[in-house]
Amino acid sequence: MKTDIRILKIEPIFKRENFYTPLKFGSGVVKDITSLKVRVKVENGFGKVAEGWGNILLSDLWAYPHPLISHEKKDEAMQESSRRFCRFIGDSQIFAHPLDFYFEVKDDFFKISKEVGEDLKLTQKIPALATLVCASPIDAALHDAFGKVNKISSYEGYGPDFMKYNLSKYLGKEFKGKYLSFYLKNNLEEKLPIFHLVGGVDKLEKEEVKDKDSQDNLPGSLEEWIEREGIFCFKVKLRGNDINWDVERTKKVAQVAEKVLSKKGKDKFFLSVDSNEMCDNPEVVIEYLNRLREVSPLAFENLLYLEQPTERNLATHNFNMHKLAKIKPVLVDEGVTNAGDLDLAKKLGWSGVALKTCKGHSAFLLYLAKVKECKMLYSVQDLTNPGLSFIHSAGFAARISPLKGVEYNARQYLPFAQKEIQKMHQPLFQVKNGEISTGTIKGPGLGYGI
Repeated sequence: MKTDIRILKIEPIFKRENFYTPLKFGSGVVKDITSLKVRVKVENGFGKVAEGWGNILLSDLWAYPHPLISHEKKDEAMQESSRRFCRFIGDSQIFAHPLDFYFEVKDDFFKISKEVGEDLKLTQKIPALATLVCASPIDAALHDAFGKVNKISSYEGYGPDFMKYNLSKYLGKEFKGKYLSFYLKNNLEEKLPIFHLVGGVDKLEKEEVKDKDSQDNLPGSLEEWIEREGIFCFKVKLRGNDINWDVERTKKVAQVAEKVLSKKGKDKFFLSVDSNEMCDNPEVVIEYLNRLREVSPLAFENLLYLEQPTERNLATHNFNMHKLAKIKPVLVDEGVTNAGDLDLAKKLGWSGVALKTCKGHSAFLLYLAKVKECKMLYSVQDLTNPGLSFIHSAGFAARISPLKGVEYNARQYLPFAQKEIQKMHQPLFQVKNGEISTGTIKGPGLGYGI
């Protein structure tokens, strides 16, 4: 098709970002991280030229959680993988739709990351999830450029007018004749509730905050965040290996939310909990839920779902999640790195999936089609996405109606990142009554406005 694109130039841009306050999740704490932007220049079959952008944080603690390899070494490996990915696809001269291009080269990305691990003499190969994170801004940049060069929103380019192949090429014969456009809204939802992350070391009440915590006029506690923004959706990070702490933490978050929101005349809030794979088995999670129901009926009733409580390799233990899912929905996150993982998750009794752009825009689209056909639940999570990456995540969420809203925690941990982008999209980055406005996400491409 004449709307297909080929790469003329691609450039990775790295920047070190220091977290405003440490983020505790799973078995580690994030204090600094590398942000990767990718700029790509493309040409379509009509000879038109445009640039596209992608952005993600190279979160090694999440994507590459090996305890015996240092944060610095893993960060080096992810940066080098990203550079080599860009060099590899920069040499390609094929014209293709971004989705077709991504899946044409995806296997090569895994081969390249394996070579990086060998060259750096790592004691463990770079995991699939880390490889996907490194490739994700490249994929996003291609989709953005595709929309811009063809003067359309990227989301208008997922139907038969722009795609040679229907979904059966990637998802099997049951998707014959179906296109990604079937699963997307034509227009964005104007407002989205946001999920506020309650990290493992975050302060909950004002009285816990000292003077030094309150610099730059940012809230220092959950109580102050609720007072300032009216947030009513909360994602609570748990330990997973300490039921007493997890129950008390969830109970306390619910108490603070109820106390502050009731003063604002609101009587409803929503919780999700995430132990980042630290629970040994589903039975531990069931015990947590039973204890929570006894200790805090308020927290239990307002709990929407649990996210990836057990370790990410679904096939290792084949944990049966059916009994757990009957109590509360349980969503798989790190356990999905390809469409086949979704089939296994459904078989094992998982209720749905946490969708993240950091696993790849193209993959996100395929996962969405599968979960909608399977009538599974889905949420939209992030990796503390700042600036461009949050526009990307929020724009996607606004077209697919996820559970309640979209996770937005960069305002807590990276509030000063990409300030120029925040100024351009002020209604998107400023939370009012617990919601953001998506009106500035418009124009060709992914709606960045650059």
